[in-house]
Amino acid sequence: MSENGKKDDRETGWFERPQNVNRIWYALLAVAALLLIAELFYEHHPHFGIDGLPGFYAVFGFVSFIIIVFAGKFLRTIIMRDEDYYERD
Repeated sequence: MSENGKKDDRETGWFERPQNVNRIWYALLAVAALLLIAELFYEHHPHFGIDGLPGFYAVFGFVSFIIIVFAGKFLRTIIMRDEDYYERD
């Protein structure tokens, strides 16, 4: 939308269309499912007892990601400055 409230004549981008976002989401889910199925046929030798479970590295990566996100939110409260921090005298 433009400033006067009328629709722009510009074409929307590929990533801005909801059906394409859904396609990407479903493609990522399909690739993740295929990789999980492929892991069942891959013989790997665990270094520890728990890493021999199917899907261990996927779960471990997801849990690590969640921990990093929450750690970032916590650190933001500690190190965040006011909006005009550098403009003050």
